[in-house]
Amino acid sequence: MDTPLRIVIVGPGRAGMSVGLAARRAGHDIVGVMGRSNLAARAAILGAPVLDWDAPLPGCDLVVVAVRDDAIRPVAERLAPVAGSAVAAVHLSGLTSVEALSALGRAGLETGGFHPLQTMPNPEDGAAALSGAAIGITADSPLEGKLEDLALSIGACPFKLEDGRRPLYHAAAACAANYVLTALALAEELFEAAGVPFGLARPLVSEVIANAFDVGPRDALTGPIARGDLGTVAAQIAAVAEVDPDLAADFKAFGRATARLAGADASMHEMLR
Repeated sequence: MDTPLRIVIVGPGRAGMSVGLAARRAGHDIVGVMGRSNLAARAAILGAPVLDWDAPLPGCDLVVVAVRDDAIRPVAERLAPVAGSAVAAVHLSGLTSVEALSALGRAGLETGGFHPLQTMPNPEDGAAALSGAAIGITADSPLEGKLEDLALSIGACPFKLEDGRRPLYHAAAACAANYVLTALALAEELFEAAGVPFGLARPLVSEVIANAFDVGPRDALTGPIARGDLGTVAAQIAAVAEVDPDLAADFKAFGRATARLAGADASMHEMLR
């Protein structure tokens, strides 16, 4: 970006600190940090002063509201009376409508959404993970262009995200992240029950994930359900049930979803119900 942005971070948690740290390393200026506790150390990491909630915001190009979803609207309403020197504000939520920042919009700020499609477990790893990650941008021009430039400056890949589709998009992100981990946690329990180290599955999982993005999840699908091999599926269910009936219920739930994707609902219905 030719001209560095002056940025205020509101809510220096994992996401806010990750974005702030990545922005600072890209040459942007973090001109203030606001939050509830433990601010001094976090502000020091970003090379920025701690701001008072009741004092006017310093002149800045962007206020990044990085609080939990249900706090976005109250925080925007609290900031509105002191935000006159700011040009724009965004939140980092993938779910919440940009309308939650409407109080800041009424105060004269441009508003938008800036959602990293990435896990950010801590500031250091989160900042590094943003390089190459996708970032959903929800904003009108000229803010849209500024946010795209910000994303590019930290090595991320911006894409347009329609505000009305945010809940559906967020559900998709949850499937891609959390549900994959749920399946792997189930696999870990079964491998351990079979006396096989879970780590041995890493090359298999890596190849399957690569195939999913190379040819699409449906075309990458393999295994007995996709083949319609009723005997193998029955033997698997029986073996899992011997270990734990609750695991068998989870195993069959994943099987039902797999059968739907494979177009094998009819043949597998009775076995997997």
